[in-house]
Amino acid sequence: MSAKSTVHSVTYDLLRSLGLTTVFGNPGSTEETFLQNFPKDFRYVLGLQEASVIAMADAFAQTTRRPALVNLHSSAGLGNSIGNLVAAYHAHTPLIVTAGQQHRELLIGDPYLSNRDAANMPRPWVKWSYEPARAQDLPEAFMRAYAMAVQPPAGPVFLSIPLDDWNHPLEGPAVVRDVSRIYAPDPERLRHFAERITASRRPALILGPDVDRARGWQAGVELAQKMQAAVYSPPLADRASFPEDHPLFQGPVGMSVKAISDRLAGHDLVVVIGAEVFRYYPYVPGDILPAGTELLQITDDPAVAGAARVGDSLLGDSRLSIELLTEMVGDGSGRAKPEPMARRHELPDTERSPLTPDEVYATLSRARPHHAVFINESTSTMAQHAEWLPAVEPDSFFATASGGIGWAAPAAVGVALGDRDRGVTRPVIGLIGDGSFQYSVQGLWTAVQQNLAIVYVVMRNHEYSILKSFAELEETPGVPGLDLPGLDIASVARGLGCHAVDVTSTGDLEKEFILALESGTTTVIVVTTQPEKTML
Repeated sequence: MSAKSTVHSVTYDLLRSLGLTTVFGNPGSTEETFLQNFPKDFRYVLGLQEASVIAMADAFAQTTRRPALVNLHSSAGLGNSIGNLVAAYHAHTPLIVTAGQQHRELLIGDPYLSNRDAANMPRPWVKWSYEPARAQDLPEAFMRAYAMAVQPPAGPVFLSIPLDDWNHPLEGPAVVRDVSRIYAPDPERLRHFAERITASRRPALILGPDVDRARGWQAGVELAQKMQAAVYSPPLADRASFPEDHPLFQGPVGMSVKAISDRLAGHDLVVVIGAEVFRYYPYVPGDILPAGTELLQITDDPAVAGAARVGDSLLGDSRLSIELLTEMVGDGSGRAKPEPMARRHELPDTERSPLTPDEVYATLSRARPHHAVFINESTSTMAQHAEWLPAVEPDSFFATASGGIGWAAPAAVGVALGDRDRGVTRPVIGLIGDGSFQYSVQGLWTAVQQNLAIVYVVMRNHEYSILKSFAELEETPGVPGLDLPGLDIASVARGLGCHAVDVTSTGDLEKEFILALESGTTTVIVVTTQPEKTML
């Protein structure tokens, strides 16, 4: 290493060693010292707003199964990003989020663009947060951030970096370390779980998003088939972890305390793997579990295990735990097989105007390409998505893990970039409500600039439909701000460089959808739909 090496050069060499050569960001003056003389072997993915930046990086990291590096602007940029940082935290996504801090010599006077309490600002939505005490500590801080981000449970971390640190002289190279990313369950406790499963008369299996994250899709299928168990998806799942066209699949378990308890009635044992117990919403009172039902949970997150209100928990990697459990449980062929889930597939006798959500999803199901990945943020039509577009492959369904909106439009960009990086070609389709689309619409610009083939289908119902359903449930009439008149989504999309069309019929929707899939560019199809009353 040259005697003229600096914190900047040593840190960039470390980032190369760790494979962190893609930077998602939106730059400001406090970040330019980090970005100076940007190396040719690095890539900068520009987002026009920090919420979009985080969502892109989140989906990129989920798709590639590698950590992603994010660079935001001081406290303002970090503040813009926090809504989608919550999603990354709940999704166990390894992100190294950085933000510039003001010059060290100015900090005592609380200058413009300083972050008064930088390490505390993103908490509790990061695993670790730090501002180095000395410039020389920065490469080691990056190494620790990387280790913290990838260790289970994976998640985002944060570094605040004073802008004058980068040019400080520093001998290198930085120390590069490796850490474990999975851990095995306690074999004795797992054997005890297997015995309880074997003794069960009518078990239910709930496979959560962490199963898909851990590459446990096929392992979950083998366990379910050996158990002959009814398989449910957990409440508000942000990924699918079991083929939703499988005869054992019974659909979502529900969302409220009452709905879940009612759904699990008749099962003497519920086995939850890779999910919380449970992510309830909304509040509808009821029994947490039906009488006579016991629960076992397997998770790699101690906080998730601690938060469970019922049942016995076991810590371990989802895929590894499933594989070991499958070897231990007894053959369940003597159990009665659950009846395959009935799918309504009901459509109006004549086409409606505006279209119903069922008509939209039925049309997309007819034209659905093989190996497509869907990113959904049409919160009032998730039931229609499950009905008409079941997930049939690993890594084929993504949604926000936080409950906020504004994640999916830029997340589709991250998925498409991640696929490109890992040499995978598959259709990327974003299904988004008109309200959700407005939160991060600027993400379309990045899709166009990166030459990504993404098809967005935006369902235009002129309102926050899900909120109107909640207003009925909560008996809160007269809530303002739930209607969305006057949005010209196609014009906005064109202004950001996309091809965009408005459609009102199933025939036009199918035609434009097929054309969009063939175009190889970013396309926005806006389809006018009727509001959907959601059963909560």
